[in-house]
Amino acid sequence: MPMAAVIHEKGTPDVFRWEEVEVGAPGEGEVRIRNEAVGVNYVDTYHRRGMPHPWPVPPLPLVLGFEGAGIVTEVGEGVEGLSPGDRVGYAMPPHGAYSQERIYPAEKAVKVPDGIDARAVAATMLKGLTAQYLLRRTYRVEPGDVILVHAAAGGMGLILCQWGRHLGATVIGTVSTEEKAEQARAAGCDHAVVHDEGDFVATVKEVTNGEGCAVVYESIGKDTFRRSMDCLRPLGMMASYGHASGAPDPVDVIELGARGSLFLTRPAIMHYMARREDLVAGAEELFDVVLNGAVEPAVNHLYPLSEAAEAHRAIEARRTTGATVLLPFE
Repeated sequence: MPMAAVIHEKGTPDVFRWEEVEVGAPGEGEVRIRNEAVGVNYVDTYHRRGMPHPWPVPPLPLVLGFEGAGIVTEVGEGVEGLSPGDRVGYAMPPHGAYSQERIYPAEKAVKVPDGIDARAVAATMLKGLTAQYLLRRTYRVEPGDVILVHAAAGGMGLILCQWGRHLGATVIGTVSTEEKAEQARAAGCDHAVVHDEGDFVATVKEVTNGEGCAVVYESIGKDTFRRSMDCLRPLGMMASYGHASGAPDPVDVIELGARGSLFLTRPAIMHYMARREDLVAGAEELFDVVLNGAVEPAVNHLYPLSEAAEAHRAIEARRTTGATVLLPFE
């Protein structure tokens, strides 16, 4: 039987157990996938801890994760467009990715083109699709825009910096250390601000001559949320897609008007990629920028799937940059 990192209770990384799991045959509209690589995302720590999040979390015991890449081994009735042997990637619920094999809805899996290996797909699928809708749909970045990216050396941040620069934006990023600032700059971040050494609000005002930036990609939450709003120009957009430091305090809608008719949104991939056509289009655009070199997957941390607990410890301790990938068969 396949092995998986299973949790039987919510809590610290110590709750992971390396166990055999029953996978079974795919049902109607489903495929069975032999995972070759599994992506680890900060949101996985929310689900492990039991923190509030809009994505559905099944009851315990639970196999976490919804990002991975692998080979289709079986297809259920009614599945069209996928066959055994196809290379696929996926990045949306249901959970179950922290496993050597799994069942997954065929409509949420996309074929992976030649030239992108499984580790790169697992490192970029969720983050890349998120970056695609943040940069092209939530706010459509145009040449000359100034954008602010928090956690610019993280897995999401590095993709946003690279892709934003590719689109012609001036990218301002925040990081926690000078080492991470160098990594952000290498990814296309024009101005990297170390939290303990600089003021990102002042940097935005200086770069934009006091006007403010077009959009803030806010993933830190409570610690930076109010100051992020201070960075926006009139009619600017705040895309709050994470809260690593905790949920931000409530915002009075009247304040958005007083600050310059600002837009505030909480975007989620489950809504932006709910339609099959949007998922496929987003994945194609992501794979294009990876294949042409505009976005280089930063597979910086590899762990055996059996060591999922250590991967979570490293992410929560902010010891990681770029993407963390679990290898199911090592």
